[in-house]
Amino acid sequence: MAADPAIAIGGGVLPRHVAIIMDGNGRWAKKRHLPRLAGHKQGVEAVRRVSREARRLGVEALTLYAFSSENWRRPAEEVGDLMGLLRWFIRNDLAEIIRDNVRLRIIGDYRRFSPDTVAMIDDAMARTASNTGPLLVIALNYGSQAELAKATRVLAERVRDGAMAAAEIDAAAIEGLLETSDLPPLDLLIRTSGEQRLSNFLLWQAAYAELLFVDTLWPDFDEAALGEAVAAFGQRQRRFGGL
Repeated sequence: MAADPAIAIGGGVLPRHVAIIMDGNGRWAKKRHLPRLAGHKQGVEAVRRVSREARRLGVEALTLYAFSSENWRRPAEEVGDLMGLLRWFIRNDLAEIIRDNVRLRIIGDYRRFSPDTVAMIDDAMARTASNTGPLLVIALNYGSQAELAKATRVLAERVRDGAMAAAEIDAAAIEGLLETSDLPPLDLLIRTSGEQRLSNFLLWQAAYAELLFVDTLWPDFDEAALGEAVAAFGQRQRRFGGL
């Protein structure tokens, strides 16, 4: 992926695009002898804190891994709770998102969700489409391998139909078919809760991103934690394969 320069700010460097694997809701609840739903509710509060702080810092795009294509394997009750929290978040936070000039985007096959949830998502995106401020990108029913497979199928069909030659397939051709094609290149990817894996999230996009794994459980991740992550990013040397 071609690297756009991150933004210099206050003597450091601010990532233009930050992505977060929001992990640890269940463990947060278990430590407190609470139901998993309580952890997910606190996770929504963390989304509010972190998205507001990202806007305050000037991050252009914040991408949050909210529901993976593998999360359907969880108990139906928990999936239902997560969908309920998504609808609750949209109902309660859309006015603030519009007021703050934020553009809401969804990546992933969210149309697999219930019709009322899909309608709420479509309405929210339509109502923020003309905003010109930062992007809040929510990954819903998203899986990076499926995204790459879909792009590959499209390119194979173009070659089959004579629209392009196989030799013309390059990184730019693939990137142009990804759901993130119009976003700034990914600068910083954070995973909370101490786990150190990408879990099928932005695999292509993370090729030259800085990776940061923190022990903090997602419900405890706050403005200071994001600030520390951004500061750590600013101290790293990014060479993109050069010297």
